[in-house]
Amino acid sequence: MKFYIKTFGCAANEADSERIASLYASRGYTKARSMKTADDVVINTCMIREKAENKAYGLVYNLSKEKERRRLLGGTSLKIVVTGCMVGMATREKTGKMLLSIKKKMPSVDEFLPIEEVGFDFAPIRIDKKHAWVPISNGCNNFCTFCVVPFTRGREISRPYQDVLLECKELLDNKYTHITLVGQNVNSYGADLLLGTENVQVLRDVGKPFFQSSKNTDVQQVKFNGKSIKPTYVKHLGRLRIPTVFPQLLDEICQLKGLVELDFISSNPWDFSDDLIKVIAKNKKISRHIHLPVQSGDNAMLRKMNRWYTREEYIDLTSKLKAQISNLTISTDIIVGFCGETDAQFQNTVDLARTVGFSKAYVSMYSDRSMTAAHKAFTDDVPHVVKKKRWAMLEEEINKTNIRNGTFR
Repeated sequence: MKFYIKTFGCAANEADSERIASLYASRGYTKARSMKTADDVVINTCMIREKAENKAYGLVYNLSKEKERRRLLGGTSLKIVVTGCMVGMATREKTGKMLLSIKKKMPSVDEFLPIEEVGFDFAPIRIDKKHAWVPISNGCNNFCTFCVVPFTRGREISRPYQDVLLECKELLDNKYTHITLVGQNVNSYGADLLLGTENVQVLRDVGKPFFQSSKNTDVQQVKFNGKSIKPTYVKHLGRLRIPTVFPQLLDEICQLKGLVELDFISSNPWDFSDDLIKVIAKNKKISRHIHLPVQSGDNAMLRKMNRWYTREEYIDLTSKLKAQISNLTISTDIIVGFCGETDAQFQNTVDLARTVGFSKAYVSMYSDRSMTAAHKAFTDDVPHVVKKKRWAMLEEEINKTNIRNGTFR
């Protein structure tokens, strides 16, 4: 029996697909060279934008025709499995209507597999023999109004500290040299390990902070891997929001023998602590490229997006990073055409991009997603032609200019 995995979406989905491959290998399957020779085709879906969702629907439709063709010829059967963000969101939608809807849209699908059922019991099957993705957390607590991740992947859950270290050590022992730590917000790694999932303040609960002041910190020292570690406390809106051990994790991985470069993705500006900057600055093995999503350069848009920083604070952070970390480059994510965005507000984003000097930008046109706060509270009122024009302007301003200058990364 042979399997084939088609992955849509981000680095987290790529890492999930490596674990799915391991699950199939444990069942005695081997990897097919293409979908045409596979007995099972697994589609790892993304729902961050409607375009990504439609790609999955289109692929299932094409596979359903192949499935029927095989049935008529009396040859090998074809099993279609859908997993990833689409299934995650459907299974978390409490009424069950979304799951019924996607089953109706894709009647030829044989199995809808929640990614949580795959687990970490088997070592991922990696194609690259030098670089490895290592998931350190899953889910997100930030609830940006445009984003479906808290609904597709749920609340943020950190992998045990020791498990992450052990996986990194085993990779290096097996001649891997480059490691990328993956999470929806790596900066907040460990908050749930320290406090318990239900005690972690999320950004939709800013009126009810877990910590009232610097004197009310319940976690002073914690033992991980037999060592006592003092967590980093992330300040937000004048209060201590969460404790994290991400800087400490980075520092400890850098001490492992055989490591050439350590990278991480993705991080949020409001959780980028001074401790994290110091750890990156002192460890030359940590990549000198940071992906730091800004989404917009206009303060009113940032508030509407539930991004808890101002353009001025973002610029200050990037200036601090560049001042303390030599030869640093910064890439970002930007959404154009978010609900109600004016020409002047878009121009503020262009001005911020010129000020920061991004080496690369993943620019996307706003896509209305069900279940998000933006879908419920705002109107997707920026015409597509305007979104496309703004997208092209930023592509030219950032990406095409950097390609011509040889600084694109």
